[in-house]
Amino acid sequence: MKKSQIVDVRISRKKPIYPIGPGLRKYLRMYQREQRFPLSYKHLLNFQETAPVLDKYGEDTLWETPIYAPHVQHELYEALKIVYARLKASGNTRIVEHKIIDRIEFCAFGNTQPFRVRIINRLNDVYDYFYVKKADASRIYGLELEQIVSPNSVNYMVFEDTLIEEHIVGIPGDVFTQKYMNHPDYNKTRIAKEFVKFNERCIITLLGDMRAYNFVVQITPDFDDFQFRIRAIDFDQQFYEGNPKVYMPQFFKENYPYVALSIDHLNEKTVLQYQQEERSSIVQRVRSERHRIADLRDASKLQELSSIENIERLKRGYAKFYHNKSYNKCQTMTDIIELNVKNVIRQVKS
Repeated sequence: MKKSQIVDVRISRKKPIYPIGPGLRKYLRMYQREQRFPLSYKHLLNFQETAPVLDKYGEDTLWETPIYAPHVQHELYEALKIVYARLKASGNTRIVEHKIIDRIEFCAFGNTQPFRVRIINRLNDVYDYFYVKKADASRIYGLELEQIVSPNSVNYMVFEDTLIEEHIVGIPGDVFTQKYMNHPDYNKTRIAKEFVKFNERCIITLLGDMRAYNFVVQITPDFDDFQFRIRAIDFDQQFYEGNPKVYMPQFFKENYPYVALSIDHLNEKTVLQYQQEERSSIVQRVRSERHRIADLRDASKLQELSSIENIERLKRGYAKFYHNKSYNKCQTMTDIIELNVKNVIRQVKS
C-alpha cells in the first residue's frame, strides 16, 4: 500500500433495491434462512411522525425515532418480541418472557432504510439490538458470502420482502481511529495486518463501499496481547458498482488512518504474506462449503443484480488489475467472483 494510492472514491447514486428472485428464494429455503414472522417491514412504516436521535454530544446521528399510535405500538412491540425469539432461539418465546422493546429507530438515509430495534431484559437491564430492513437481493448475497468466505458468522432471516438481521457487535471503524487506534496497549502492527486481510477479502468477494463507518473493529484480549478483527456491517453495495476501486477499502479517504498504519508498520513482504494468508483461508472455507457456494452461484445467475454497463466496466477493470484477460469473458458479477476464487485457488496451489 502506498500513499499515492489514496484517492477519493465516490459512489454517485444509490444502488436500486433488487427483489428476491425465485432462485435465491429456493436457496434461502434450502439453507433455512427463510422464516415466517408476524410482521413485515411495511408494518413499521405505519408511524405518524419522527423525532431526531442525537448522540451524547448532541450531534445528529441520522437516525430518527418513529412515533406510533398507542395501539399500533403495542401490536408492533409484541410482534417484534416474537421476531427476536425466532432470530435468537428458533422461535422459543421463553427467552422474551422478561424482555421489553425499549425503542425503535429509523434511518431514511440508509439504502434499505433500516429500523433498529432495542430490546432490554427487565431483570438485569442487559440490552441487545436487531434490524428490520427491506429485503434486497444484493445485501442477502453479501451476507451469504460473508458467511461462506469470511471467518465471520452472520445471523439473519427473510420473510417475503422483509429482512431481519442480528446486530454485529464492534467499534465503528471511524470511531476506532479517533478514540482507540493510538491506545498504548494496542499493537498497531496487528491492526494493520487485519486491515490488509480485510482489504483482500473485499477485493475477492466484490464487497463494495467499505468506508470506515461501514465496518466495525472487534477487540479480543488474548493472554499476552490484543487481537483485532475488522467486520463488514453494510452489504448494500455487494457486486453492483463498475469501478474496481469501490471494492478496495484502501482507496477510500475515510480509511486513510488504516492505510497510513499499514505503510508505517508493514513492508512489502509482510503485506504479501498477509494477503497470502487470507487467500489460503478463503480457499479452505470455499472447499469446505463448495456445495453451498455452488448453490449460491446458481441462484445468482437467475436474476438481475447490476447493470450491463457496470459489469462490462468491472470485468475490464479486474482484467487490468490482475493482468488476466480471462475476466473479459465474464457475463455477470458472480462470474467475476467465481474467477477471483479460482485464481486464488491456483495461487495457493502454486
